[in-house]
Amino acid sequence: MSNMFCFQCEQTAGGKSCTGKAGVCGKQDTTANFQDKLTGALIGLSRAAKHSVPTDNTHRIMMEGLFTTVTNVSFNDSTLQDLIEEIHREKEKLYAGAEDIDMNTIWNGNEDIRSLKSLILFGIRGMAAYAYHAYVLGYTDNDVNQFFYEALSAIGEDSFEIAQLLPIVLKTGEINLKCMELLNQANTESYGTPVPVTVPLTVEKGPFIVVSGHDLLDLKQLLEQTKDKGINIYTHGEMLPAHGYPKLKEYPHLKGNFGTAWQNQQKEFLDIPAPVLFTTNCLMPVKDSYRDRVFTTAVVSYPEMVHIDERKDFTPVIEKALELGGYSRDTEFTGINGGKTVTTGFSHGTVLSVADKVIDAVKAGDISHFFLVGGCDGAKPGRNYYTDFVKQTPEDSIILTLACGKYRFNDLNLGEIGGLPRIMDMGQCNDAYSAIKVAIALAEAFDCGVNDLPLTLVLSWYEQKAVCILLTLLHLGIKNILLGPTLPAFVSPNILNFLVENYALTPISTPEEDLKKILG
Repeated sequence: MSNMFCFQCEQTAGGKSCTGKAGVCGKQDTTANFQDKLTGALIGLSRAAKHSVPTDNTHRIMMEGLFTTVTNVSFNDSTLQDLIEEIHREKEKLYAGAEDIDMNTIWNGNEDIRSLKSLILFGIRGMAAYAYHAYVLGYTDNDVNQFFYEALSAIGEDSFEIAQLLPIVLKTGEINLKCMELLNQANTESYGTPVPVTVPLTVEKGPFIVVSGHDLLDLKQLLEQTKDKGINIYTHGEMLPAHGYPKLKEYPHLKGNFGTAWQNQQKEFLDIPAPVLFTTNCLMPVKDSYRDRVFTTAVVSYPEMVHIDERKDFTPVIEKALELGGYSRDTEFTGINGGKTVTTGFSHGTVLSVADKVIDAVKAGDISHFFLVGGCDGAKPGRNYYTDFVKQTPEDSIILTLACGKYRFNDLNLGEIGGLPRIMDMGQCNDAYSAIKVAIALAEAFDCGVNDLPLTLVLSWYEQKAVCILLTLLHLGIKNILLGPTLPAFVSPNILNFLVENYALTPISTPEEDLKKILG
């Protein structure tokens, strides 16, 4: 196989593409090429689905295949090969004559066509992650499932031009909204509506396990298997919002949150006397100093790591926790700004339950502006912009946040307005659905459009889940979004101009300049 070509994440080399023997994320060229082959096989599967009705198993394979190619999910060539073979077997059942495609035909094609196809592909990769989390809880949506085949077929279509691809880009955002709604239903019906909660960053003495990623079902199963074993459970990264769900809060050994955002794991896990379970993406290349303590499950895979299969028997993780023993005394950690606690659980259900107070505060002039500052965190320089931006927001403004970008500022204490904290964490990246619901409700209350609200979206992106959320916002017609820390390398100048002209999508500059522009 040749050197890799990959430009799907924010940290891509030189802001253009990773093309050597390894990507900036640590993915090797062989792995990147297997992921391209896997994507080409999924396009073949989508073609086969035109000849025969896909089954529930076909849908599962489609979701897993797309999810596996999200950044920082799989670094394991052998598991990718196994999945490619499974896709081929499924394709044979539907229609043996359907051909895979060579993704290089897209990467080497017209840059505007490549840009639109990349927006669709990376969007459905992020959406597949959300669909998968709903699927394991027993929730599916036929429109979501069918769109994966439709979108992949369009990506593999040589004759499609800009006029045919643009509507599919926006439809990706439309279907992702349904997918986020589905996952919200799955999570709230399974675990209850999140409620605000203060989460300590101190780790108590004794054995413990750190759980990273997004999958609440994996966390629930681990909590059940560790009951009465003297092992405490701590969330990490995007698992933090789990503390807000009533049925997960019922477990007294779900104690707190360990560490900060995902990109700091290589230093934060160096000497941790406990195992770490990765349930979804955000796994970084594992250092030798802690490789014996890392476990993966579901689609996450790393060479030579112990993988917990679909039976979800977490005994190896539990045994490692007991063996390592944890800290000998309570150990205090802080967020990046020195805070000792963080809060979460401000879902749309919670915020809308006090909507009358919020509306009254706006009418009385107590709240001047809402900022949604959220998205992915990352390691590239320049992301201190989001910390500085939040610190400089007016004292009479509210900051809504979600996803792991919040770790830049979620330990700040910015006070309250009318009993409401100025920083309200709405949850994981898929909980952008909550932010959308709140924005729509406020627009209805003030009898105006969302774009007319005193609301500004300041988004950070890193990987493909952020792409599908951005497409959802564009589908809804939301304008004047500030995006950073850099613009996606896969968006060509012509397509960027289209987004700027039609949606006023703008790159971030400095907190001072952007706030001056926003607030006049």
